[in-house]
Amino acid sequence: MDNPSIYAADLAAYNNGILHGAWIDATRDLEDMQKALQEMLKASPMGQRAEEWAIHDYASFHSLRISEHQGLEHVRELALFVEEHGRLGTGVLENFGYDVEQAKEALEESYAGQYVYLSDFAEQLTEDTTEVPEALQYYIDYEAMGRDMELGGDIFTVKTEHLVVHVFWNR
Repeated sequence: MDNPSIYAADLAAYNNGILHGAWIDATRDLEDMQKALQEMLKASPMGQRAEEWAIHDYASFHSLRISEHQGLEHVRELALFVEEHGRLGTGVLENFGYDVEQAKEALEESYAGQYVYLSDFAEQLTEDTTEVPEALQYYIDYEAMGRDMELGGDIFTVKTEHLVVHVFWNR
């Protein structure tokens, strides 16, 4: 299961102690997802009483949390974004409360680059915008500058793996 997927459970069966559901690829067309849900409910051991479903598990959404009653349309939006942008997209989504439009905007307009450390970003920014006299170069604390920019709200960061930090300007 490589694509972001959800496990949709039949609530009538679940409430009667029976596990019945289906894994659904969340990157599929919305109509296909709804059809898969209806097929799962139709095949329920509870027969006609199977009407409601809930998300009881999910996979390949990285660190995103999918709620039990999340709407299919939003789940699909999240899945497509995660599929396209991977862990970086996940981190940006988390920063914006899972708002896909804000996350897209941040990736397109606010991305400042990838660095090993946040201090590397602060150093590059300083060197690009200011001429630092050679005698003062060793006295500048770029680590503190980067931390202050993040804590002050000028930037936010997304760490996707060890020694990989992505920097974004807050707008």
